[in-house]
Amino acid sequence: MKLRTNLLRLAAAGAMVAFMAGAAPAQDFHGFTTTGFSGEQLSAENLAAAVVEAMAKTPPKNGSKYVLAFANLDAGISFCAKVQQGIEANAKAAGIDIVIADNRLDGATALANAESFINRDVDFVIEFQTDANFGATIMQKMNDAGIKVIAIDIPMPGATFFGANNPKSGYMGGVYLGQAAIAKFGADKVKEGYFILGDLPQSGAVPAMRTGGQKAGFLAVVEGFPEDHIITIDTKNTLEESFAQTNNVLGRIPAGVPILTTAINDQATTGIIRAVKQGGREADLLAVGMGADELATMMSEPTFVASVGYFPERYGNFLVPMALMELAGHELPPTVLMTHVMVDKGNICQYYPDFKCEGESLQVTFPQEKFVEHLATIRQQPDMAGSVELIPTE
Repeated sequence: MKLRTNLLRLAAAGAMVAFMAGAAPAQDFHGFTTTGFSGEQLSAENLAAAVVEAMAKTPPKNGSKYVLAFANLDAGISFCAKVQQGIEANAKAAGIDIVIADNRLDGATALANAESFINRDVDFVIEFQTDANFGATIMQKMNDAGIKVIAIDIPMPGATFFGANNPKSGYMGGVYLGQAAIAKFGADKVKEGYFILGDLPQSGAVPAMRTGGQKAGFLAVVEGFPEDHIITIDTKNTLEESFAQTNNVLGRIPAGVPILTTAINDQATTGIIRAVKQGGREADLLAVGMGADELATMMSEPTFVASVGYFPERYGNFLVPMALMELAGHELPPTVLMTHVMVDKGNICQYYPDFKCEGESLQVTFPQEKFVEHLATIRQQPDMAGSVELIPTE
């Protein structure tokens, strides 16, 4: 049975990963464009040609070879490891040097890493850092040093934003969770249940659009769900913290009622699942992840039914050409957002052929009108004034 949902429109057309940006037309840069790009790594010849064009406009600071710096969010997180591997592969193919640092989910560490990049006089920086409070300080230092920056997933003022379409991906996950819960438990039983939402407040308003979307999408499907049955935990973006915080709140949930959960990423979702299992409540559980980077876990856990695909292994295929494009003097759009798909056990083989599809995909109906209303609500929030370009129109 095929998944009949608006969430897979691009996939049905044969596109695994597509991106959307502002109104500026896409410009071909040696086979790369900021919109409509397939996500496949460019050939070594195309990357080399991009380097030659970039060097003609912006010569390497060391006089011979570009040095690209990447500060990872946390190399111990599988999503981040896949992003790093993709960047390294592209840098190698392009014949440029890469300097790697680990921000370790800590703003002060991210600042120290940024200062190290500046001291090394790198040519371009890709930042993946979690603490919104440090973003402006890091960018001020980069601006003073004349270094351009791409920021992954957490925006930094003045940097090109690359990454998640947070409102849409979150809403998709919430909708899937709600409809899967109704299919498993029944609509009346679901309303007796509790919803554990794994948040990440330290990263600011933009990632909050993801978890806000998860909540809004779930409530759009499960009408009448009691808001006082929603338990929000601070995951700190890690499996371990999610596990600990879920243990702290599990005793508040009555025996025998559904426990429904989704979180900021797959790792946090996995931590919640493990805590619920340890508490002997697995039969009550249903979970949806975010990122689709813990696929082996999803396939082995009966209660982990789906995850929203982000395709981190392809990030480098965009990020390195984008950096070279900017070094070559071409203007990047301020925002490049991912178009996401739902990955579940019934369609996983379509996106990750190493995994075998099992069973049938859930038939999901996406409440588009309610989603548009949700976007309008986000736009009206005071803390979104500086991030309107990160909110899609539909």
